Amino acid sequence: MIVAAAIVFLLMGVGMLKDLSELSLLKSFILLAVISTIMGTILTTVIGNEILNPFRVLNVAMKKLASGDFSVRIELSNHFAAYEFDELTASFNLMAEQLGSVEMLRSDFVNNFSHEFKTPIVSVKGFAKVLKKDELSLAERNEYLDIIINEADRLATLSRNVLSLSKIENQTIITDNNWYDLTEQLRCAILLLENKWQLKHLDLDINLEEIKFFGNEELLNQIWINLIDNAIKFSNDSGQLSIRLMRNQDDIVFEIRDTGIGMSPETQKFMFDKFYQGDTSHSVEGNGIGMTIVRKIVELYKGEIFIDSTLNQGTSIIITLPNQKHR
Repeated sequence: MIVAAAIVFLLMGVGMLKDLSELSLLKSFILLAVISTIMGTILTTVIGNEILNPFRVLNVAMKKLASGDFSVRIELSNHFAAYEFDELTASFNLMAEQLGSVEMLRSDFVNNFSHEFKTPIVSVKGFAKVLKKDELSLAERNEYLDIIINEADRLATLSRNVLSLSKIENQTIITDNNWYDLTEQLRCAILLLENKWQLKHLDLDINLEEIKFFGNEELLNQIWINLIDNAIKFSNDSGQLSIRLMRNQDDIVFEIRDTGIGMSPETQKFMFDKFYQGDTSHSVEGNGIGMTIVRKIVELYKGEIFIDSTLNQGTSIIITLPNQKHR
């Protein structure tokens, strides 16, 4: 009202207002303008806050996420774009959850990698010190030397697998392909691991169709060795192990089935991640690289992997590779 009175006084002073009717009309107009301005300011502030508040919440949450707090979650709401903000909320929370999982896996990767290298080194060092004692019998000395040899082999295998994985991960095109006897390669892989499956007294059921395949023998052999070795490793004593190789119209199909300890859904979810081991106690020998290598090689051949596993009942793994006609 003070502003309105000042405007009226100014207009009367310059002679623009001549009678009271004009004065009354102008006062009403100015009052309406002032009220409109106030209401507009209030509405602009309210609506602006309604629109901007979710972005302020999002900005704070993103800063927490950037600082490494992957537990942050948001709940955005907006009356003007409810669906869009619900989608944004869901997407952000999913991103935070996935980043948290990646961080957890990274931490597990470091811990497992350190464990796999440290354990054999400590073992070798310990038994090497024991061997310095003169009072050891020949039998004891040979036993400790065998342990050192086994641990050295374990380190060599781990180093070889890490190098293989590094090479395969950077590979996009398969080279050195040739036609070879895939069936004979599988027979050799089974025989190579004979000591392991005989030690567990496993009952093997082998059915291999005679198949020639065009591929890199060294790469594909890593698939069979890793899968058969894992099946033996996680089988119970006197269990059954079934190995199949067949050809259908579109694919070469390899299936390996065991009656071992099986896998939980959680283990199946992460089993192809580097250094992931479902057995966190490390009671079963392994380094968590083999299945990562298997999946990468299968992907290079445009194949597929199918897992069917039930805890304490066993696991079935099927590999399919594109069928090729032998020239």
